[in-house]
Amino acid sequence: MSPMMPPTTPQFDPTSGESDAMAQAKAAFLLIMRARGIQDVNVLRALETVPREIFVPHRYQDLARRHLALPLRCGQTLPEPFLAARMIEALELAAHHRVLEIGAGSGYATALIARIAREVVSIERFQSLAIEAAARLARLGFDRASVAWGDGLAIPPEAGPFDRIIVQGALLEAPGSLVALLGPGGVLVMARPDPGDPRRQHVVRLMRNGAGGFNAFVVCPCRLQPILPGASRCL
Repeated sequence: MSPMMPPTTPQFDPTSGESDAMAQAKAAFLLIMRARGIQDVNVLRALETVPREIFVPHRYQDLARRHLALPLRCGQTLPEPFLAARMIEALELAAHHRVLEIGAGSGYATALIARIAREVVSIERFQSLAIEAAARLARLGFDRASVAWGDGLAIPPEAGPFDRIIVQGALLEAPGSLVALLGPGGVLVMARPDPGDPRRQHVVRLMRNGAGGFNAFVVCPCRLQPILPGASRCL
């Protein structure tokens, strides 16, 4: 299959097997996303068709359509849906893009990206989370998404290039190891501390410019855990 063809991710039926209460909860979920400023039609469609309840711990499934961050294993957190959507929207994804994600977590954002882009490669430093996220994505039929256990800050250059890179956490600056993986005209989205107040964070969009550097744009405030080097089997 040509790499320029649209992704063959599953076409979920948003109404299949839903109760009226579930359908109403989903509709309210999407209305709030629109009201808070999510405008990209592809992102909204992904939010509608990817079942977040599959990507949250079982005891929190009744909160899956609420706008809450939820705890995961290994001391990690699934960000609130709006933040996940806003970061993905900032990537300005197209169907031909190859995407690198640092920090798969439960795999929810990976699935959202896979509904839009040609391919998404996600690196997760916790082995247990990587295994579980990969299993969820496989169960839903996402054949253009993969999750690997490893150090997201030490990816070999030959793994690239990527059209887009998203870091699901905070870094002081974009490390050279990631910048080297970004192709011409590429975009990197990550969180970093506010220079004026390190206690605060913002999502930033870094876009390659013609001079070989990056233009940086502040996307939104956030609160994400720092991205750490190395890999961990489990907690």
